[in-house]
Parts: sequence; structure tokens; C-alpha cells
Amino acid sequence: CQDHPVAILAQVGSESATNSCHSTHSALQTTANKMAKAAKTTRKTVEPVVRDATMHMHKYIHKIQFKRRAPRAIREIRKFAAKAMLTKDVRIDTTLNRYIWSNGIRNLPRRVRIRMSRKRNEDEDAKEKMY
Repeated sequence: CQDHPVAILAQVGSESATNSCHSTHSALQTTANKMAKAAKTTRKTVEPVVRDATMHMHKYIHKIQFKRRAPRAIREIRKFAAKAMLTKDVRIDTTLNRYIWSNGIRNLPRRVRIRMSRKRNEDEDAKEKMY
């Protein structure tokens, strides 16, 4: 049991060093397994944050019928922001909405620069803690 120097140093003076070393080794493994499981089950805390991203809208709207392009673009922005910010409640600013619709329902901007911010929800009876 030479791979654990801590266990060896603790057992130098005793006669049953090998037996104790194996029990110490198994004890170390069980505590390591417990810590690994605890680390996997605990979730990362979600905190307020602001991120910038560029969405390649042309990629998301490819092969979409002309009269459905702008509404689909808004849905795709919602989906993109929900995935990036880990929240279901996504609110789109009116300036972004106007920019998407600026060329009409079918001629969308190819790329859109988006600033996403995750904020705390002040309503006590809200379903989501963040929006």
C-alpha cells in the first residue's frame, strides 16, 4: 500500500502495518466516493450576471417560410437566452424586438448582437427566482 504516503507514515511503528494500511486505504476510498457524489448532486448557485453574445440569425431561420421568419427569430432568441442564462423566464427588450422586425417579417438581420442579463425576481409569488 505504497500509493498512500499518509497511511504509511501513520503505521510506521506498528507490526500490522499492511492490514491497517488496507483498512485505511478503503476508508480513504469511501470518503472520496462520498465527496464525489456530494459534488455531483450539489448544484451551482445561480447569480445575477450580464453576458454579450452574437447570434447568427441566418443559421436559425434557414428554410423557414417567409411569413414566419420574424416570429420564429424571437422564439429562437428566447431559446438561446434560456439556455445561456439557465432560466425559463426570458424577457425581450422592445429595442431588440424592433431591430428584428426593422426589415419586415421576412428580411431579418443576418447577425444580432445580444446583451443578456440574469436578474433576481422581486416578486415573492413568482415561479422563477431569476429572470
